[in-house]
Amino acid sequence: MTISPEHELLVELQDLIIGTGSVAEFLGGLSIMAASSLSRATGTTVECGVTLKHNKKTRTVGGSTERAIHLDRIEQQVGEGPCIDALKVKAPVLLADVRTDPRWPVYQERLFDEGVLSALGVPLDLSDDATAALNFFVPTTGVFTEATINEAVSFARVARSAVLLAVRVATAEGAADDLSAAMVSRTAINLACGIIMGQNRCTQAEAMTILTKVSSHRNQKLRDVAEEIVKKVSGEEPTTYFDI
Repeated sequence: MTISPEHELLVELQDLIIGTGSVAEFLGGLSIMAASSLSRATGTTVECGVTLKHNKKTRTVGGSTERAIHLDRIEQQVGEGPCIDALKVKAPVLLADVRTDPRWPVYQERLFDEGVLSALGVPLDLSDDATAALNFFVPTTGVFTEATINEAVSFARVARSAVLLAVRVATAEGAADDLSAAMVSRTAINLACGIIMGQNRCTQAEAMTILTKVSSHRNQKLRDVAEEIVKKVSGEEPTTYFDI
């Protein structure tokens, strides 16, 4: 059975997800793969940066080289360019020649100073609250032909599912971390209230009032005060003894 190039790419991307520890690290690896793919297709050195828009915030999260990251961040700094427009229109946006294109004068001047003459933004539509774009850069013109753009779009289409998976995994892990922290905090406060109730022979509401007053008087977080009380009595940090 013949394995298609698209299937091979998807397998490589899935392996990349497993082998990386964060979305930023994964997208950095993705940008290297994207740059290599277009460099092979064009016979020219192509650099690639990755922009991620998540929860209405847009930022550069990776690049095939440090220079690619720098070039991508220029667009974020000036607030204009093909990558930003690609995210808006959800279609590839080409900057064929920074010396003649009239659309983004500030950005184009910055690229020219960096020795870049052409750029291409290719979006990856992920979900309602997350989108990403590949930002390709070359030091000459005439590289981003129709065939090259189709190659970039094909890569983005295959990569989309892997990027979406990476973002969802990171979001789930972040939510789990937040929940874990909240549960540990709640455990400490409940234990501290129990200790205060035993020491003062008061109700839980009265114990909570005492704990809150101490927190306010010391200008410390409620959780920190609670953990201090528990540790003073038990000699150990409070722990939540069940899995999420």
